[in-house]
Amino acid sequence: MMEEDAGRNFKDLDAREAQEALAEELSNQESDANPVTDETEETEAEEIEAAAEAEEETAPEVEWSEEDLAEQKRMVEALLFAAAEPLDEKSIADRLPAGAPIAALIEALETDYEGRGVVLKKAEKKWRFVTAVDVAHVLDKEKTTQRKLSRAALETLAIIAYHQPCTRADIEDVRGVQVAKGSLDQLLEIGWVKMRGKRRDVPGRPTLYGTTEDFLEHFGLESVTDLPGLADLKAAGLLDARLPPGFSVPTPADGDDEDIEEDEDSGEFAQDFLGEGEDEAADA
Repeated sequence: MMEEDAGRNFKDLDAREAQEALAEELSNQESDANPVTDETEETEAEEIEAAAEAEEETAPEVEWSEEDLAEQKRMVEALLFAAAEPLDEKSIADRLPAGAPIAALIEALETDYEGRGVVLKKAEKKWRFVTAVDVAHVLDKEKTTQRKLSRAALETLAIIAYHQPCTRADIEDVRGVQVAKGSLDQLLEIGWVKMRGKRRDVPGRPTLYGTTEDFLEHFGLESVTDLPGLADLKAAGLLDARLPPGFSVPTPADGDDEDIEEDEDSGEFAQDFLGEGEDEAADA
């Protein structure tokens, strides 16, 4: 009887439950007959991998003639020259005949380029041609770039030239707007303005600014006293014919005022602008 073979009592089960129980019994019997474990599968995978490695080790090496090796070295050279980025050995091997001695070819090519204008270098397991260090200087190119000063910087420069030595507060008083830090920085960077010490008779000893010899040389002036006066500016059309009453052009001073305290510590300059941003809207 089926109930006796399965080893279970099906008398108290209805037809559906008996069918499910029978199917479970048959599945268990099949699993017992063919046990498969993860350990068995892992062992089989290791055996397959070991067999593949053994086959690779026992495979006979391809013997290349000198002509073949020379041609393959030319292929490697062409690949490295044309590549947009450094190449690893696998990328090179994919383009060469199967079994080509990539490492030996690269080593031979590296030797060929020793002492030349370009050399073969390895970085991050990738190869590329680079310029030799001792001749890299011939590739340097000097280019003069014209830099246009902003209107705010030009106005600041003019005020410093005619009112020097003057402080940042003096510049703001003449312009009527706050001086942007970038305007003075630009003038200091190009060398037309320098710090000329600090004013003694004002609390906080603010930094004084004045023009430099580079400024005079650029504008063709012997000294700041040669800057154009009121009549010259009118004749050049730079001033409106209807000037406000009392308008005058100051005469710049070439020497230092007696109230100036010389101080070479440029670290004070950073504090001069501490906590103040550039007011581009005001300078526009």
